[in-house]
Amino acid sequence: MQITGQCHCGKIHFTATADPAKVLVCHCADCQVISGGPFRAVLPVPIEQVELHGLPKQYVKMAASGNRRAQAFCADCGTQLFATEADEPRTLNFRLGCINERAQLKPSVQVWQQSAMPWLAELDGIPAHMRGRDSPLAASTAD
Repeated sequence: MQITGQCHCGKIHFTATADPAKVLVCHCADCQVISGGPFRAVLPVPIEQVELHGLPKQYVKMAASGNRRAQAFCADCGTQLFATEADEPRTLNFRLGCINERAQLKPSVQVWQQSAMPWLAELDGIPAHMRGRDSPLAASTAD
């Protein structure tokens, strides 16, 4: 599947050929913190199948798995783009949120389930609004 994507400001963009069956959700504490959410969804793509335009900023973090991971993001807008092996990058684990075709990319597996937020399964029972400003709780946070 051909995918395209970009950071929030558009300074960095990419195209790639990816296997949609490889989408995964990670519930580890590192993914929760770096994403600012309860989990992170990613699509791993071999580096040779990626065309990247723009130069992301990177830093290296020791993951809970013990692996050294380079975290790539836009230095201008802060969008998390991907993570990869720190020493010899082979696979770019693109953040689903920066992929334009994300609605077509259903996760096939979840990892680090022991760290998952216990309330995730209850989301279907919580009132839902089609737009943020329709909810009195979200009115002050809608952008």
